[in-house]
Amino acid sequence: MTPVGSAWNGAPPSPPSQEIRILGLDVGERRIGLAVSDPLGFTAQGLGVLRRHSPAEDLARLVAVGRQYRVQEIVVGLPRHLDGRPGQLAPGIWELAQALGEALGVPVIPWDERLSTQEAERVLLAADLSRRRRRQVVDQVAAALILQGYLDRRRGCP
Repeated sequence: MTPVGSAWNGAPPSPPSQEIRILGLDVGERRIGLAVSDPLGFTAQGLGVLRRHSPAEDLARLVAVGRQYRVQEIVVGLPRHLDGRPGQLAPGIWELAQALGEALGVPVIPWDERLSTQEAERVLLAADLSRRRRRQVVDQVAAALILQGYLDRRRGCP
């Protein structure tokens, strides 16, 4: 009698049907939070935070990250007011994201980032991180939350 779950036939597991890497961005005036999906597109992992410099330098560093991870899509959080209107920084963020998408030859998906930074702060407070450490990683966590929201929606999760 074979126990449930042990019906291994000796063959190696088949590779996933489709691997995809998606880059998530939380773009602010001073920093850009980065996250990337796992190769199967189930989970978002924070990559870090880039300090903003000039638009050309920001784009070059983002292109390098995109190429390093071989991203096939970009999800960018766009700030919106609570009533749904685009925030003041939205046009500049969208312009940077579009330029990145063009440079990498991949689609860019806008994502409503309303309250993502506040949610990231709550997560970090619950993790009992110091104020200094929270400031260092909040944008990275916000990028991961934006990307995870997109990944969940893509898979049909509520």
